[in-house]
Amino acid sequence: RRSSNQTNSSLPRTIFHRALEASHLEWDDSHLRFILEHDGPVLYEPHSSDSFNYQGYPLWNGMSSNQTNSSLPRTIFHRALEASHLEWDDSHLRFILEHDGPVLYEPHSSDSFNYQGYPLWNENIPTACARVEALRSHGYRSEALRLAVSIVRTLKKHQSDCQNMWHSDPKPSASTSTSTHSHSVHCNNEGWIGHPLDPIGSLFDTLAEASLTPECKPLDSYYGSFTTEISNNTNTTNTNTNSQMASIIPEDSMTHNNTNLAVSVVRERPRYQHIVVPGTRDRSETYLTLAMESGLIGLGQQRLMPAGFYAQEKACKQEDRMIAKLQDIELDSTLLSVLRRQTMTLLDGGPFSGLGTGVHPESVPMHTFAKYMFNALLNFDHDLSYNVGLRAMRLPILEDHDDIDDNGIGIHSGVLGRYPRWFTLAHIEMQQCSLASTMLSAAKSDINRLRSVLKSAQRNIHSSTQLFKLAQDAFRIAAPVDGGPRHGHLLTASFELGLQVMRMTLSSLSWRRRDMVRWLVTCATEVGLDALISIMQSWYGLFTPTEATGPVASSIMSHSTVMRLALDFSQQEELSTCARTLALQCATKDPPNCALNALTLCESDQLAFEAAYQIVGDAGSTGVMNSSQLFTVARYMEHRGYPLRAYKLAVLATKGVHISYNGDNHPSISDVHWACALAHGLGKNELSGLVPLLVKNVQCAPVLSDILRRCSIGAPGVGTCSSEKRRCLKSLPLDKPPLRQLLDAAITAYVNTTHSRLTHISPRHYGDFIEFLGKARETFLLAPDGHHQFVSLIDNMKMVYKGKKKLMFLVKERFG
Repeated sequence: RRSSNQTNSSLPRTIFHRALEASHLEWDDSHLRFILEHDGPVLYEPHSSDSFNYQGYPLWNGMSSNQTNSSLPRTIFHRALEASHLEWDDSHLRFILEHDGPVLYEPHSSDSFNYQGYPLWNENIPTACARVEALRSHGYRSEALRLAVSIVRTLKKHQSDCQNMWHSDPKPSASTSTSTHSHSVHCNNEGWIGHPLDPIGSLFDTLAEASLTPECKPLDSYYGSFTTEISNNTNTTNTNTNSQMASIIPEDSMTHNNTNLAVSVVRERPRYQHIVVPGTRDRSETYLTLAMESGLIGLGQQRLMPAGFYAQEKACKQEDRMIAKLQDIELDSTLLSVLRRQTMTLLDGGPFSGLGTGVHPESVPMHTFAKYMFNALLNFDHDLSYNVGLRAMRLPILEDHDDIDDNGIGIHSGVLGRYPRWFTLAHIEMQQCSLASTMLSAAKSDINRLRSVLKSAQRNIHSSTQLFKLAQDAFRIAAPVDGGPRHGHLLTASFELGLQVMRMTLSSLSWRRRDMVRWLVTCATEVGLDALISIMQSWYGLFTPTEATGPVASSIMSHSTVMRLALDFSQQEELSTCARTLALQCATKDPPNCALNALTLCESDQLAFEAAYQIVGDAGSTGVMNSSQLFTVARYMEHRGYPLRAYKLAVLATKGVHISYNGDNHPSISDVHWACALAHGLGKNELSGLVPLLVKNVQCAPVLSDILRRCSIGAPGVGTCSSEKRRCLKSLPLDKPPLRQLLDAAITAYVNTTHSRLTHISPRHYGDFIEFLGKARETFLLAPDGHHQFVSLIDNMKMVYKGKKKLMFLVKERFG
């Protein structure tokens, strides 16, 4: 509000005017572009208008047509300009500072007086509150109180006018509590909470300090630095957005009055008394009630999220500080009446209120403020407390993004990529989860309210991490570890939240996914047999096949689960049937990762086990499973006493193994040795079926030589059935099939490898090459004509590689 002595013509232009104009310069104005692109007059334009002279030539008046008083955002230059023109000799201002009570001869409900005749001060709220702070700090406490009272009455009248405006012409689409508008009727670009001048804090402190009891210290001494105050704030947990958010306190005390909330550090709190405002006609209007109303109106103001990390963090801290001050006020019947009246007004305020309908999508959420009101009203007005809690659960900024998730780190790329960026979004989502946790805890014995809170949380919480925390909190309250009373409805709600977390993270895996899966199984176990069967029957919408056959099914089928639920035989059989069905479905969908677990789960049923084995065999035949996976399953089959089935899988696996001449360290070598030992133990026919595959796929001479030696000695057999004992088999002759074919392949591999190594050999490898020839000679000597073949190889080397004199000297010295 500008002083009545100040007019547009009397205000001198200052440096702030120029800075303000420069900050709003635009080049996309249509009239400016017309001037820059055209010459001559425009005859069809009206002569002598604001944009054209009487001859039709365009004029430029310096103000873009896009810039209007309503569209220009307030900047630091506006504040500086207003500060440079502040005056204290305005007649209406002096009247407010010098008088108490109403003025009956003034017209009611004018710009300067409300309908009761009390004076109002319509200056910009931060500037007006700065006047209050200036008067208070300079010792003019009575004047500061009078102006503060007038400002609060102005806020209440403005609030009432906005409510009437909303009811006279509401938006049709704003009929629900969760609706928002991109271009709403009302939008505050500059919020009072988070403002550099802290107007609401100054207003509250001035009125609250006048309400302190005589023995109290000054109000400022109860609230130290921001850091100390925030650490002691009972309504706020860790606000550091760069670290993982602290888990939410789910204790039952969260649902009690705010005076019973647990605090980490006990601090001295101010004590207040009611002092009636001088000259008021309403004896219930005291400095304390006005202080409380100013805080509630300021916190409930609809305001846009400010731009910049510092401004957003400042807004969070000012909100926390104001709520901490409100929590220190002990509610009596008068204050409770004020709280209820303001809560209903805020809920019915439409887009002018942060808790109304039709708010702008980028409005600051009300989670922290609503949690305070919920706790304060819970013991006195259940319906109103849940109404404000459910209304505040919304997070409009994320409502335009379907199934948005943060991958567990609290960051939404769709929101951080826009302007202004929501740097404190992780903290906001934590407060949203805290509000939901508080309401769930309070509604644990009321199934109707519990379902309402659950639906609101499922609809409005977009972060899987926060939703998981909420589910954990509800679970801890529903099934306390200390043996306290259980709450079945809350336990079911926790289970439903867990199911939604699984669906949200199924496609976009969270870094906490493993913990989420284990927790859901634990929660389902507490809920009962039906919950376990449910998650196994609908596993495809909750888990990956690996998770379903791994931590889910294995945990459900464990002995501890059976004992925990005290299942009888028929229930165990029902659970086992579901687990086997799940195992076969997962094995069909993802054989490489689920085959082994599926076989384990189907062991107790011969038909299911045979079906799982057939799935593995088909996957191996079609190349879906690689050799390593097939060898793993084959070893399992041998371990469980199925050597013939293990042999068939080993043959399939060997077909996929390819070991080159220099593959001495190939990862499948040990599996190939195991397969040969298995085939040798089963008999000559099985080994005859495996040897051609080895000859075809293994070119590494040392590997073939090693296999040959192991097969040429007596091998420990395998039990072909459960009734037979393990027996030793006789050694096989090297000059007859199947080892003759393997011996020839080994000799050929040594010859090829020798020539290959000699092609690129260097002097530092001569020693290794001589050792290689020594091993080759041992293999050659296993054949009847091996000695002649080895001598022929040496003679050929001496002739072909005679230029390598040092190497040939070493060969001659070792082998003659």
